[in-house]
Amino acid sequence: MHSQHERYMYRCLQLAQMGQGRVAPNPMVGAVLVYNDRIIGEGWHRQYGGPHAEVNCIDSVKESDQHLIGDATMYVSLEPCAHFGKTPPCADLLIKHQIKKVVVGCRDPFPLVAGKGIEKLQAAGCDVVVGVLEQDCLELNKRFFCFHTLHRPYITLKWAQTGDGNIAGDAAFGNYIQASNPSVTTAKRLLITGAQSNRLVHRWRSEEAGILVGTQTALADDPSLTTRLWPGPDPIRLVPDLHNRLPQHLKLFDGSVTTIVFSLTKHTLTDAARLRAAKGGVFYYQVTEDVSLVHQVVNALYQLQVQSLFVEGGAGMLQSFIDAGIWDEARTITNESLNALHGLPAPVLSHQQLQRMEQLDGDTIRYFRHL
Repeated sequence: MHSQHERYMYRCLQLAQMGQGRVAPNPMVGAVLVYNDRIIGEGWHRQYGGPHAEVNCIDSVKESDQHLIGDATMYVSLEPCAHFGKTPPCADLLIKHQIKKVVVGCRDPFPLVAGKGIEKLQAAGCDVVVGVLEQDCLELNKRFFCFHTLHRPYITLKWAQTGDGNIAGDAAFGNYIQASNPSVTTAKRLLITGAQSNRLVHRWRSEEAGILVGTQTALADDPSLTTRLWPGPDPIRLVPDLHNRLPQHLKLFDGSVTTIVFSLTKHTLTDAARLRAAKGGVFYYQVTEDVSLVHQVVNALYQLQVQSLFVEGGAGMLQSFIDAGIWDEARTITNESLNALHGLPAPVLSHQQLQRMEQLDGDTIRYFRHL
């Protein structure tokens, strides 16, 4: 019986994943309705503010099968909500349809739910099974759970490096060398990763709520920080500019994507609702020099309900998160065949565990978790 539960919970997780990048700050949730080992309904949370997975699942049931709903088992990857938010409580919906059994992947840590959905179902006489594929369900919504349990965004660090451990060429020398051809040098910007790796990075960006680079990286590289190589939503762009040194012609200020600038002197961003309503433009969040910038950025994002952060550079910014011990994942892309004659050393991780490695178009990608 447990393997049967797992089979349908895997399907819930597959469905839930389809909402990635579109439902935050809500969690990704999938739901499957099963009668006599036959799926009669499926649904997932598709868009923030829209119907939840359980609603879409029940709505998907064909008219010829609707009389079976009460005798079917509802599988859902996250505890049904028990409160009124953008939509009515899903627990009430299941009770209304007299569904007698509900299988839940994991409990919801959100304070307005946090066991209340399960309790409401049980009080109505529903048989509730909790904890099927729990670790997989927790992993799916690791950003949501981190935000509500640690009160900070889930933080992923990313950088590309040469085979000899450099993140960029040294501007003082402006050259690099291919190990396969030691006689060739160039003064162009050091391009480390291949086209496929670059596309993967854009996919990673689409999975996060915010993306951060340091002041020097913004000046030197003029990055767009968009998902133009991947069909996904752009994250909110974040950059510190404590002394207002960044020129307005940079791509970060083109108004195409919402950008937050951390400044010592300006403060225009007041609340999370205003940020969510923005479809672009530049906002300023005031910080001070008395407290670590990393802590101020992390606290600001929590107040603004930005649940995840992708830190792309530069080396100093990345190292500051590592030294503060405030990170969850790190992903490095190494071009083993490229060595810098003179370069900027890559950040050095501490208290990390290598999770897996993969090869992509000549690049080695390593995935780490913070211990």
